[in-house]
Amino acid sequence: MTPAQLSRTVLHTVRRAVEDDELCVAVPERVKVRTPPRPGCGDYATNVALLLARGARGSRGEGDALGIAEILRRRLVLAPGIARVDVAAPGFLNITLEGTSHAQLVGAVLSQGLRYGHGDALAGVSVPLGAGDEVRAALVAHVVRGLVDATGGVVVPGDGPVVRAVPVSGRDLLTRLGPDAARWALLRPAGHDLPDLDPAHLLSQREDNALFRVQYAHARTRALMRNASQLGIIPQPQPQPHDAPAEPGAYRHPAEAALLALLADYPRTLEAAARHRAPDRLARQLVALADGFFRFHDACPALPSGESGESGESGERKPSAVHRSRLALADAAGAVLAGGLHLLGISAPDHL
Repeated sequence: MTPAQLSRTVLHTVRRAVEDDELCVAVPERVKVRTPPRPGCGDYATNVALLLARGARGSRGEGDALGIAEILRRRLVLAPGIARVDVAAPGFLNITLEGTSHAQLVGAVLSQGLRYGHGDALAGVSVPLGAGDEVRAALVAHVVRGLVDATGGVVVPGDGPVVRAVPVSGRDLLTRLGPDAARWALLRPAGHDLPDLDPAHLLSQREDNALFRVQYAHARTRALMRNASQLGIIPQPQPQPHDAPAEPGAYRHPAEAALLALLADYPRTLEAAARHRAPDRLARQLVALADGFFRFHDACPALPSGESGESGESGERKPSAVHRSRLALADAAGAVLAGGLHLLGISAPDHL
């Protein structure tokens, strides 16, 4: 279940509660769900109960919000794909998805590959786009056109997007930076920010270079897949109930949950980047995804000890379902990184 699907589920739950006279509130047009700020609060959280309480006549504030949240909790916990719903003061709903939902998300990414996140989210939406001669404006417009096409929208003649111009030509940028770093330099900052064009920053192979982190994260996912293939390990997402015993299982580690949340949020990022003509939103999501992958990679070994450059005192271990599921998650992260870089016109190297 993606954040967009969960949002629709929560909205449908509110609407049904109103239709059944269990709630007397105005049904909102949209409901937002977000990743909780700290572990232990479910996979997603929403403040819809607080917003409904504020808009209700005669509301008593927090008490009403908690009451509304409890009504929604009882209904949401019956929805397919949701394992648990908890109410937290002053009226938040913390939602935990079933393990099958996580496995289905990974499976969906792997089946769609580079096209994961593409679709018809902007079907019927016209996005105005102008043509500029300045190098940054022209590049942003070109990338936005691709984003709009990927999300089902239609580009129509118009102004913008407005970006701060750079005092160099495209030829000079390519000479100094090469195509990947030049594109990243112009697309990564928000339109109103002046890009950093320093080759010492953009071409360094260090952690403080965001482009290097993104490309290196993709290269690491490919290395994991090569090593797994040599060992005969086939990546496979493994569903696991949230009430399973404490034995480590598929997608139950906080680093796994955080990476899954980033993958699930990717389609919404593409939609927002296209709708707002802001490729920088996609670039920032790729940086967050790369950082999430490295945290997962360090905390959750995807290969048995002794098979990934690690040493274990007890010797090699046979691959388990956990290894296969983590390999599938790493493979999915690589696919999304590659797809996002492709939309920005930047290469996703297998070796770096």
